[in-house]
Amino acid sequence: MASWHDRFPGSGLRYAVMLHDLVMVWLGWQLLFAARYAMLDNAPDQPLFSLDVLAVVAIQGIAFWKVGLYQGLWRFASVADLINIFKASFIGLLAIVVLFTYRRLHGIPISVLVVYPFALSALLGTPRLLYRAWKDYQSVHSDARARRVLVIGAGQAAEGLIKDLRRSGDYEPVGLVDDSIHLKGAKLHGVPILGKINDLVSVARETSSKLLVIAIPTIDAAGMQRIVGLCERTGLPFRTVPRLTDILEGSSLPGELKEVAIEDLLGRKPILPDWELIRGWLRGRTVLVTGGGGSIGSELCRQCARHGVTRVVVLEISELLMINIQAELRRNFPDLDVQGVLGDCGDPAVIRHALRTFRPDTVFHAAAYKQVPLLEDQLREAVRNNTLATECVASACAEAGVENFVLISTDKAVDPVNALGASKRYAEMICQSLNKRAPSTRFVTVRFGNVLGSVGSVVPFFREQIRKGGPVTVTHPDVSRYFMTIPEACLLILQAAASSSRGAIYMLDMGEPVLIRDLAEQMIRLAGKVPGADIGIVYTGLRAGEKLHESLFYHDENCQPTAHPKVMEAGVREFSPDLVLGNVAALRKAIASYDIEAMQQILTATIPEFKPIEEPGVPSTSAKIVPFPTKEAGRIH
Repeated sequence: MASWHDRFPGSGLRYAVMLHDLVMVWLGWQLLFAARYAMLDNAPDQPLFSLDVLAVVAIQGIAFWKVGLYQGLWRFASVADLINIFKASFIGLLAIVVLFTYRRLHGIPISVLVVYPFALSALLGTPRLLYRAWKDYQSVHSDARARRVLVIGAGQAAEGLIKDLRRSGDYEPVGLVDDSIHLKGAKLHGVPILGKINDLVSVARETSSKLLVIAIPTIDAAGMQRIVGLCERTGLPFRTVPRLTDILEGSSLPGELKEVAIEDLLGRKPILPDWELIRGWLRGRTVLVTGGGGSIGSELCRQCARHGVTRVVVLEISELLMINIQAELRRNFPDLDVQGVLGDCGDPAVIRHALRTFRPDTVFHAAAYKQVPLLEDQLREAVRNNTLATECVASACAEAGVENFVLISTDKAVDPVNALGASKRYAEMICQSLNKRAPSTRFVTVRFGNVLGSVGSVVPFFREQIRKGGPVTVTHPDVSRYFMTIPEACLLILQAAASSSRGAIYMLDMGEPVLIRDLAEQMIRLAGKVPGADIGIVYTGLRAGEKLHESLFYHDENCQPTAHPKVMEAGVREFSPDLVLGNVAALRKAIASYDIEAMQQILTATIPEFKPIEEPGVPSTSAKIVPFPTKEAGRIH
């Protein structure tokens, strides 16, 4: 069992401080009496030690302890400590008066009692302030360049951080704050733990810190939001240590201090997928990823490589994206067979060549156009790339006998009001229709909302506006969206695909929808600016095809829980597979003749719930936020 000294390594020094204070009580009491009777010839004798004097010392010592005078350190003595000293002195005075009332204060001059709390405060406060001034002088002259750092957290990450800070020579750790009760007053490599995280503002001020570092890499989003709020109140710059996953993935280096990203605030508790299921499903397989150089596609390639596939085939239309992802995979996974096919996955010859050459076991279809306002004026390309390319890849997979086909869909396919939503909903219906006609291939659809940091998403757009000094443009004060990090989304895609049944649509738990205006304000604060003062927010009105809110599933999809609490399975809605597949030929004809009106009529006839927004800027009332069901909720009707 750990000793008291092991748990509180600063306890010996604390006892010395307590002894100092008690001596000062005795000395002050004696000096006050001596001063009071100094001019009198018949002054009464004042013994150095008596029961009365010992009672005064004991009473005052208890008052010091109760007020919490020994929770602080002389090194960081401040006005708050002086106030505590005076409070304890005054409480001690009241206790002394009560104790000696039965003697009618016999032998204790009133003048002594009046001056007592002030004299004692001076005797206790002066050594503390002088000690701090001396330590500050030493600190400044020992290394004037060192930046004073206050560390948030006192775990293993903080321990390593303190070593790295001292090794660099550019930083001086001056203290830590941590919510562990048993750590208060202890030291970590000689650095004192000065209070709880809620004390951050006052501790940062008292220690004259110049930088705050969050050293709790396992903290969840809610905890990070709380700490960031406290950091912002200090007005000081703040950084965080990278998570272990960031280091393993190569996005951060050990010991590196990075800015707090919006992903740290919007993410949720770490997902714990069924690793045995995923690795067992992927091990030894060949996977093909269409759009393999994009945000989702490239992360799917990384995750598949990380979890045991033998070969990754990247089908990509962009030369640059193809080069980048192939180079990364070959560098990080030297034993992985990385192949590439440059071309349009909507070209039947390209996809047939890829399937015939590499014979993949699973195809992830991530290639798509996804920008809502842009696609409203580009219906032909939305239908060609999102709907017909999906039909091309899915049909080719069915003909080739590919074991699994996974379509990456979007929440905008639910009650679609725009070209993106309608084209992706049609793609979902194609996959469900083919599933009934191609018994050798298992068709699965995974549906989720916005991913943080993807190309063209709102986060990098806001970041660039903030970098240029603003203003940040938000479409509507009430607009909300679901957000998820790219790695989190891809892990759940693999989880859903590994455990899926035929023809199902899976929805990923995106958490609570986020108000875009709150997102903008938080990103401005993370940049060290004040929303509305340093950088303004301008509301521009909803763009063409935009809803106020999105939903992840239809109300009649009869969602059921799966083995994973973050994944729900939707039932197949009633529709005619013959109509869906039959209209594909009509769509191709309309595409060939660039007949926009015919495309709209086909989409409306095939997807009855498709109701385009007629006037840009007018909020859609066709969709409402539907909460993600819990596993305990069971079936939803």
